[in-house]
Amino acid sequence: MASSTTFNQWLSLVGIIWLQAINGTNTNFPAYSSQLKQLLSISQVQLNNLAFASDAGKLFGFFSGMAAIYLPLWLVLMIGTTLGLVGYGVQYLFTTNQISSLSYWHVFLLTVIAGNSICWINTVCYVVTIRNFSSDQQVAVGITTSYQGLSAKIYNTIVNAVSMQNKRATTFLLLNSAIPLIVGLIASPMLREIDDDAATTRRSKKMGVGFVVMFVITIATGVYSVITSLEFVSSKISQKGNLFGIVVTLLIPLLVPFSMKIYELVGSWQTNRENSLRVCVEESNNNSEVKESEEEEHVDNNEKVVISRSREEIEVKLMIRRIDFWLYFFVYLFGATLGLVFLNNLGQIAESRGCSGTSSLVSLSSSFGFFGRLMPSLMDYFYRGKNVISRPASMVAMMAPTAGAFFLLLNKTHLALYTSTAIIGVCTGAITSISVSTTSELFGTNNFSVNHNVVVANIPMGSFLFGYSAALVYHNQGNHHGKCFGMECYRDTFIVWGCLCWFGTLLALLLHFRTRKFYSSQK
Repeated sequence: MASSTTFNQWLSLVGIIWLQAINGTNTNFPAYSSQLKQLLSISQVQLNNLAFASDAGKLFGFFSGMAAIYLPLWLVLMIGTTLGLVGYGVQYLFTTNQISSLSYWHVFLLTVIAGNSICWINTVCYVVTIRNFSSDQQVAVGITTSYQGLSAKIYNTIVNAVSMQNKRATTFLLLNSAIPLIVGLIASPMLREIDDDAATTRRSKKMGVGFVVMFVITIATGVYSVITSLEFVSSKISQKGNLFGIVVTLLIPLLVPFSMKIYELVGSWQTNRENSLRVCVEESNNNSEVKESEEEEHVDNNEKVVISRSREEIEVKLMIRRIDFWLYFFVYLFGATLGLVFLNNLGQIAESRGCSGTSSLVSLSSSFGFFGRLMPSLMDYFYRGKNVISRPASMVAMMAPTAGAFFLLLNKTHLALYTSTAIIGVCTGAITSISVSTTSELFGTNNFSVNHNVVVANIPMGSFLFGYSAALVYHNQGNHHGKCFGMECYRDTFIVWGCLCWFGTLLALLLHFRTRKFYSSQK
């Protein structure tokens, strides 16, 4: 039983890694937005509305949260991948002239549906991870969500390997529709919820070794991603060679569950062999029981019985009455959401500044976002039980550099653009990862699937408010063809975004002071 439980735990983590790696379909939008703008013959404001539409799907994310309570998780996953197939697939058929009767608002609605599909897949991933690794919740969530930061890099690499330059937009739409469904079908049997109490209430020595190995694999994957995102490196590697490397890095995590399985089988074989050599039947039975007990419930001095890590268990109706919820909501809005809006507009920002390396920038932001999502897990795992700062304080530490990066963008050099993009990618990824554990710790795990989808509803709100205002400034500064070139296109926008991010930093600091008593009791 212990062998099967451990194997299924780690296998589920690998399945979630694969799902998260391909679930950031909205993050590759900047890589093909300029070409999509030309294909649809739309203005910058209309293009921004499509970016908002993708985020607007999160407004309906609570449906996936409710479904996760009442439906089997494999069915929730299939619903999510099917929504993505419809949302992106019909757009692909339209842009390749196989459907000719779609209006702009039809495309807008399809983008909303496609954006909502991400919520369904994320909900399944979060629920399985939190239930299967309750004692190492932040660690497991951070490892898996970090791979979502690689989505843009993965899709960009595939497109570069298989598509011509003038067909990038249609290829992205095709991949966005098909890959999540294919990976969902592969990963669905791997996503088993573990009910074994020994697995969910104790942090075993073998579990610790598994996480260390997984960290090494994950960091190596991130390093490979960053290196191959740099122009002077990527130009020396064939696109198909780069794609092969990405596929290998996604398969390597399978070593952890199968190594655990082999270890258990070898241990079981050795135990049975020793028992067969016993002369006395009673001694044999007693020794067998002792051996099995040691294998299944071995707890050394380094293991730790887990206590409740939630401040309270509340439903969404009570949660939205809490001051802490609204502080948290606006911290996310002025932090991670603002960063996402910047990344959504990265294509137009680069174009306006005369930077031709949009693809490289998107890959760079994706790779640094990967490390940003992983960073909280590293801190949580290796500094467990020590004076580690609280989740809200971690958000403060991430939001301050983000604000500085927006002001750095007032410098017109390409170096400032690349540096700011890397900083915003890291910090946005970190806040996104931290928020998952923050929601469960402040408001409980029983209603997490609904509560967290309510929290991230700020993303479409921010996408519309911040993105639309940026598009208006861009449009007003542009020429009669709707194009804008020069620092003035986004200068005022960066100043406003920087100020809002500083305000969000102050809100995060206030949330830290209000919750520090709870977090102090958890150390």
